[in-house]
Amino acid sequence: MKIVTLSSDQFDNYASAHRYRNYYQSSAYGNLMIKFGYNAHYLGIINEQNKLIGASLILYKTVWMGKKIAYAPRGILFNYENADSLKEMTEKLMQVLGKQGFMLLRIDPYIPLTVRDNTGTIMNFNNKGNTIIDNLKSAGYEYKGKNLFFETEKPRWEALVLLNRDIREIFAKFDKRTRNKIRRATNSGVEVIKDESKNVTKLYEFIGKKEKKPLSYYKAIINDFGDNVDLYYAKINTETFVINSRRTYEKEMEDNDLLANKVQDITLDDKERESFLNKKMESDKLMTSYKNSLLTSTELLKNNPNGIIIAGIMVINYDNAAYIFAEGIDEEYSYLNANYLVKWRMIDDYNNKGYKYLNLNGVVGEFEKENEYSGLNESKLGFNSTITEYIGEFDIVLNKFNFNMFEKFNKKKK
Repeated sequence: MKIVTLSSDQFDNYASAHRYRNYYQSSAYGNLMIKFGYNAHYLGIINEQNKLIGASLILYKTVWMGKKIAYAPRGILFNYENADSLKEMTEKLMQVLGKQGFMLLRIDPYIPLTVRDNTGTIMNFNNKGNTIIDNLKSAGYEYKGKNLFFETEKPRWEALVLLNRDIREIFAKFDKRTRNKIRRATNSGVEVIKDESKNVTKLYEFIGKKEKKPLSYYKAIINDFGDNVDLYYAKINTETFVINSRRTYEKEMEDNDLLANKVQDITLDDKERESFLNKKMESDKLMTSYKNSLLTSTELLKNNPNGIIIAGIMVINYDNAAYIFAEGIDEEYSYLNANYLVKWRMIDDYNNKGYKYLNLNGVVGEFEKENEYSGLNESKLGFNSTITEYIGEFDIVLNKFNFNMFEKFNKKKK
């Protein structure tokens, strides 16, 4: 077995047909990361018959005294089920990278461990999963643990909306809250636009405060992935927002008047009147909410007669599926649930294209206990999502002496 250098075209040709293929293991992603401080190298693994049996994009940075740390995003494309081959490949890789000044290699293979429903119940599992984990450990990799939340590099849990079905069936299986939020956004005058110009500047206004990456990073994604990038925006039609807000407020006024009359109806017994009184109090709260919405919509129409963009999502298309790469919303208008409507439009579009699924990106693996990410899960799992749990992160130290010195240096620095 030998480790060789591949051209980007050779690598892409091999990667595009591999069972664990993903857009992170592509020259498009490699070119992107080169622009933002990383070096990229394409490695091939060749057997005794001179046949290519594995490959990987390796990203790396020099971090200390000329020493480097490497990362294979979403793992080396290789057969992890064969313990002997994996061990031999790892030894060869350690020799090659070790001589080049690498201290550590991190991988997070794109290998599903379990498939679950949106409550976290296991529907299917990889019967080779534990074998693969054991093989990696035997080869010298340190398993970083089954993290229920987020790992160092990429999400270990992802939510997928399965497509290529009747669109009415897809919508009907969303949970009630998700369906209502989609309807509320529509009734509030939110419209979804697919931005053919792919102007990412507005999206960055929504995500820039939370993301460490600059605007140029997202522009580079559009440049490097080209036609495989879609950009969707949610826009409030302010005129429609006013009309619908007024209609909703006036309808609630009518209901409130009817409830007020019921409360004062002396022919009703105390229990019935108490029931109507409770409904009247709930209606009073709605009246206040709808009145505020009407005032807000009127002011928005005055200041933004042509509408206002309030949310956006960037998608990468790969291997007959769509992957949400970034999304953001103007928090001032989060109550309009525009991001739910954008996802619904995307589901409809990609279903019409015959795609396999829409990947909503990361969720956390804690489905029972409340946690700081419960809201994140709710916003994605309500689409009747199927959850894929991947095998997780593994590190292997390539030069123990240098890596130990590096860690000591970092501790002193901290």
